[in-house]
Amino acid sequence: MKDFLRKSLLRLLYFLIVMAGLSWGNLMNVYASEWRQAIGPWKWVFPRDHGSHPEFRTEWWYFTGNLIDSSAKRFGYQLTFFRQGVLFEAKDTSHPWAIRDIYLAHFTLTDVPSGQFWFADRASRKGPGIARAAEEGMNVWLLNWMAKMEGNRIKLDARHQGMELSLALVPRKPLVFHGKNGLSQKGPMEGQASYYFSYTDLEAKGFMKTPLSHTPVPVNGISWFDHEFGSNQLAPNQVGWDWFSLHLSDGQDLMIYFLRRKDGTVEPSSSGTLVTRLGNSIHLKLSEIHVEVVDHWKSPKSGGKYPSRWRMKIPSFRIEMEIGSLVSSQELLTEGSTGVIYWEGAIAGKGTSGGKPITCEGYVELTGYAGSLGGLF
Repeated sequence: MKDFLRKSLLRLLYFLIVMAGLSWGNLMNVYASEWRQAIGPWKWVFPRDHGSHPEFRTEWWYFTGNLIDSSAKRFGYQLTFFRQGVLFEAKDTSHPWAIRDIYLAHFTLTDVPSGQFWFADRASRKGPGIARAAEEGMNVWLLNWMAKMEGNRIKLDARHQGMELSLALVPRKPLVFHGKNGLSQKGPMEGQASYYFSYTDLEAKGFMKTPLSHTPVPVNGISWFDHEFGSNQLAPNQVGWDWFSLHLSDGQDLMIYFLRRKDGTVEPSSSGTLVTRLGNSIHLKLSEIHVEVVDHWKSPKSGGKYPSRWRMKIPSFRIEMEIGSLVSSQELLTEGSTGVIYWEGAIAGKGTSGGKPITCEGYVELTGYAGSLGGLF
């Protein structure tokens, strides 16, 4: 569900088109090309489906996580790679610099005790040693940011101006397919969907460094990985979304997303997935999810007013929690890549599950609160 504003993307594409010597007419073919739509069942094959799906226009590999160091100091991170189709076929397929896709990435670190948050973003066309997403398996990079899977182990690396992250992620639960065997509907129209799967419980170990520290420190914790691909997800009447990925202390994981409409209602296709301790997934319809916003935070940079604390109930599974942001100012202003202003950050909370006390931690993404995302393609 992490798509792009059309106007912002077009501004970026304009510069890339000029660099490549293409015409504005070529750019308009982006919207006329026969990109494959997310319709009907997908025949999943791994590790191939961890890789790129170039027949679809938009794709992302999304990593978030909650970490601690040896003194139990808390951190959060996000490392995200996007592939956005520009032309269905490159102008000159034999040329190593020919534009077909562009690659964009976001990298954030959160230092909870200090209340500090840092982010970086970047964008590039494909080029030798610059950016690429392999098709045969997960191997995506943009300059010195990368995510690569070897066997059941995912390696993450990113460095930028005092920010460093180097993690090894190992799944403790099997892959989870959201929606109907991975077909996640985002609206009422055919093709208004994506293919969507996750590793909801990844053991994370490695090193990280923030601009406040002198050297990288060992960290460990839990991570979440989303992979989505599609071509036509959001409708003009949808202004943004709220997305939750939560790890409950009783061993369950919870994903919820709400697509918000311009008229203030929630898109009926919004849904969630509950993952049991053993890794079994249960689809949650919108009617089974109750979320109430109980506090907000207003950004001094964008003026956006974001939810910052929620009460959440899943009555059929006797789950009740109150969750909130660990650092208020986890907002990204991504002028260097997607152009989208959004909030994504580490959260935590507590409550009950099955009548027993629990705690939880995870990540929340909030879009459309500092400018509508209506009209996304």
